[in-house]
Amino acid sequence: MRLRFAFLAAVLGGLFSGPSAFADSFQTNAPFALLMDYDSGAVLFEKNADELMAPASTTKLLTAEIVFRELKEGRLHLDDVFEVSENAWRTGGAKSHGSAMFLELHSKARIEDLVRGMVIQSGNDAAITLAEGISGTEGNFAALMNKRAAELGMTRSSFANPWGAGDPHQRVTPRDMAHLAAYVIANYPDYYRYFGEREFTWNKIRQLNRNPLLTMDLGADGLKTGDIAESGFGLVGSAVQNGQRLILVINGMKTASDRAEESRKLLNWGFRSFESRTLFQAGEMVGAASVFGGAQSEVGLVAEAPIKVFAARGTSEKLTAKIVYKGPLPAPLDAGEEVARLKVWRGASEVLDAPLKTAAAVATGSLTQRAIDAGIEMAGGLIRSAFAKN
Repeated sequence: MRLRFAFLAAVLGGLFSGPSAFADSFQTNAPFALLMDYDSGAVLFEKNADELMAPASTTKLLTAEIVFRELKEGRLHLDDVFEVSENAWRTGGAKSHGSAMFLELHSKARIEDLVRGMVIQSGNDAAITLAEGISGTEGNFAALMNKRAAELGMTRSSFANPWGAGDPHQRVTPRDMAHLAAYVIANYPDYYRYFGEREFTWNKIRQLNRNPLLTMDLGADGLKTGDIAESGFGLVGSAVQNGQRLILVINGMKTASDRAEESRKLLNWGFRSFESRTLFQAGEMVGAASVFGGAQSEVGLVAEAPIKVFAARGTSEKLTAKIVYKGPLPAPLDAGEEVARLKVWRGASEVLDAPLKTAAAVATGSLTQRAIDAGIEMAGGLIRSAFAKN
């Protein structure tokens, strides 16, 4: 089995023609940036989107996702309580002079209050208390974070602690963080709302949400800021206008005001500059994949949801696309299996990565058909080996 590609240049050529440098003409001062349409996953702008960066307190997005998953699956409840350890109190609390919920040593706090303290006030003590309550130690929780990140497809990111302390083993990419934000928004609507709360009071101390987007007239409703010396000022944010949600990631800004202004600029540009264009409707045939040992030699591939890209208003763009899968696919196959991805590029930038599913079931073929397929695959392997040696 090997990686296979099927190009769709003819399809896209009919929809978009002529080069456009519109997206490339936009400039940002942020060293790292990515702007993504939530519904389609289409990338509107990126800068160093696959380069590693220190996440600072945006790390707490993954900590929150793990907590939300435990709540959703019934292993935790909002009224459950965790005790504040000396480690959480000393390392992440008021004594540390970092962002804190101001939890008291050996006190007990409800999970809902800890979540609010973590995502609204960016409480390091709240994040550590949640991590220790779930996994016993920060180290154990970091292992859980890395396992969960892999499950979510955060292929380049790694984590060493639940709250964002500087560590050479704690690195993420803007693309991974955008996909994490989209996953949280899609899968935890009952808990995502905490990110949009403007303030939270604990231990008689009232603190405002650190996300500057919430005070702008942008339709923002989350997510999380972060800043430490090695990361600069960063933000993972989301806003909705006219039914469209955008997700923004920036990092490396020099000041909090620079972060706020650059975030505003990127979101405003994204909302006003692009229009949606549908490549394939839900259920429409996108292409086909080869099948090994099946009653049919290939299977159709369809999109479960409409596949859309975003193009600059009033311009045309040249996009390229291909279907990517590991194949040939071994029979039998059920209808609706996710077996491939549709990837679309604008120039060198990947702007869309959408799942494709089998349009129909494919039964196991006859013994003769399987023997023929095996022979073809073996011959192909020998040819590839010969070319690899030359």
